[in-house]
Amino acid sequence: MDTSQLRTILWLRWRLTRNQWRRSGQLNAVIMMLIAAAAFVIGAAGAIVGLLIGALLMKNTTPWALLGIWDAIVIAFLFFWMIGIISEIQRSETIDISKLLHLPVSLREIFFVNYIASHFTLCFIVFVPSMLGLALGLAISKSGLMLLMPFLVAGFIFMISAWTYCLRGWLVTLMANKRRRRAIIAGVTFTFILLSQLPNLLGNILHDHKRHGPGATQSAPSEQTETPNSGGQVVPRVIVEAHKYVPFLWVGNGARALAEGSVWPAILGSAGMFILGALGLSRAYRSTVRFYLGQTTRKRSTPRAKEAKVSRAQISFLEKQLPGIPDESAAMALAFFRSLMRAPEVKMMLGTNFMMLLFFGFMILMRRRAGISDDFRPFIATGAVVLTFFGLTRLMLNQFGHDREGFRALVLSPVLRKHILLGKNLALLPITVCLGAILLLLIKFVIGVTVAVTFAAFLQLIAAFLLLSMAGNLISTLVPYRVAPGSMKPTKIPAMTALLLFLSHMLFPVAMGPIFLPAIAGLLFAKAGLMSAGAVNLLFSIVMLATTAFFYRLSLPGLGNLLQRHEKRILEVVTREIE
Repeated sequence: MDTSQLRTILWLRWRLTRNQWRRSGQLNAVIMMLIAAAAFVIGAAGAIVGLLIGALLMKNTTPWALLGIWDAIVIAFLFFWMIGIISEIQRSETIDISKLLHLPVSLREIFFVNYIASHFTLCFIVFVPSMLGLALGLAISKSGLMLLMPFLVAGFIFMISAWTYCLRGWLVTLMANKRRRRAIIAGVTFTFILLSQLPNLLGNILHDHKRHGPGATQSAPSEQTETPNSGGQVVPRVIVEAHKYVPFLWVGNGARALAEGSVWPAILGSAGMFILGALGLSRAYRSTVRFYLGQTTRKRSTPRAKEAKVSRAQISFLEKQLPGIPDESAAMALAFFRSLMRAPEVKMMLGTNFMMLLFFGFMILMRRRAGISDDFRPFIATGAVVLTFFGLTRLMLNQFGHDREGFRALVLSPVLRKHILLGKNLALLPITVCLGAILLLLIKFVIGVTVAVTFAAFLQLIAAFLLLSMAGNLISTLVPYRVAPGSMKPTKIPAMTALLLFLSHMLFPVAMGPIFLPAIAGLLFAKAGLMSAGAVNLLFSIVMLATTAFFYRLSLPGLGNLLQRHEKRILEVVTREIE
């Protein structure tokens, strides 16, 4: 491809982009231009600030402090970079290669143009100039050896961007199937949440080992490496070894070595990252060409002989009855529950909530049993109840947003609307009970709360569920919004709806306030010397659950009538695709 062909293709791509902005409205085009200009201004300012910090403020920084600074910068870059991958997980090609296959142009040049253009993101524009400016500032303030730092930074950026592009290309081939696409989005998001919590977990492990580990301050020299010029501080050997073998830590390791006067770690790290980046980019090119030529390998499924199944006379799960629950609500609850369990966006939300519970439970385990009096232990159990609902509020306050086209069946069904609301609430009850029970059991066996306090907290869990169900039935009816398939991202909603949703989420602590009344009553009675805090907490929890159940049952007919009056508007909102 000659330069005239490349200029023509780039000019055409720019005209198409400008036309897309123009079709979105003049205001949207102006906003996009301002955002792009602001990003470049921030990048230029970051480069200047990084240069000044490196040249003026880091002259006397120790080598191990440099390692920590660069590790923090690299981890922050990777964090925001992964957020960008999740927000746009499929590769957005600047130039559509499939439309150029019949033209006499080289696909290699188009591939590299797409590779470069796909990484002009806000994270790239903000971080890369700052990192390069800091590297040049260190070269000014310290020694000429620091001139190798820009090569380390460039190698790191090239390695990450190349393998990110390769990952996006691989995901494109996998997500050709829409059903598989949703599962992959949920899995990638879940993995990102898990990885984002690893530094906190590792930090707590090291902190706890330092505080409680036997002979932690008197370890043998073979297990720890002394930090030069740091006042006798020590660095675990596992951290030193990790910087030798983990590629994205080679930047910090090279900075430390250059500050100590050694150039080989920086040279080898730069070469290694450039080699890894070249491998990732070549693999991305091969997979891209195979994808557009239709040469992706697919496994052929071999037909299996169907085995004759012997029908047994047994009661179906749909035919079972729940005590005190109308049959219509029980059937609705089962249908809604199965719909939730099959939706990847709901799995993603529940996985996030479960990871939060595991993370905070692990924090409890690492902190061991604290010196908390028995009068204050009920507050810990009640706090665990509130924590259970943090990841469920978006689901409970928008019960119809995930139905989309399926909401037509609810509108046409002859079921009373109060039974539909009851079924919606019952579908979330098993999920809430499982998540809450996990955290309460952790607190029971780790913190050492009594059985009475644990049972009282479980009653508070059901009471909180009923409170949020009443609020969710009201807000879901008055302020519905459609959720895009495969993600928890809502479609474009009016400003008033967004404001009401924001206020409803902000008032979540107010809705959870009554849950703490039994614990407060127990503390007051214990301070007055009348009864123990655990007994009062249990008694008030029983009363609160009975009162909440009474008001919940009383609210169902009125909220059902409200749903019947607004169901046509809800149908219009949740079935309209606005992307």
